[in-house]
Amino acid sequence: MRLGSNSGMTLLEIMVVIVIIGLIGSLVGVAVFERLGEASDRTARIQIGSIQQACDLFRLDNKKYPSSLSELANPPGRGSKRAYMPKVPKDPWGNDYQYRNPGSQNKGGVDIWSTGEDGAEGGNDDIGNWQLDEADDEE
Repeated sequence: MRLGSNSGMTLLEIMVVIVIIGLIGSLVGVAVFERLGEASDRTARIQIGSIQQACDLFRLDNKKYPSSLSELANPPGRGSKRAYMPKVPKDPWGNDYQYRNPGSQNKGGVDIWSTGEDGAEGGNDDIGNWQLDEADDEE
């Protein structure tokens, strides 16, 4: 055994390792957050498609689209008494989906959309049922 031998790491070496780990972590973090944004958009598109299908079923049974999305979970007393959805979901950002009947984007149908991450209507992050076919073409 040799006395005075330095077999440990210096403070400088430890700091270099910490900086390298921090750089790698920041690169991975950016990639993960980009994927989270994509996942939220995809979730909104899937939920809008499900709501659209429930509206179409409501129309088949009742000869008209619902006057509000709440009618999908709580249908009117006449006609079919089944719920078309157990509950209308909120969008991935915690906001209510917007609904317009009759639709201005879907002539002869209804408009269903999310105001996106910013929660304000009219931004580039809005996602509507009129865009679903376009999104399928891009993938």
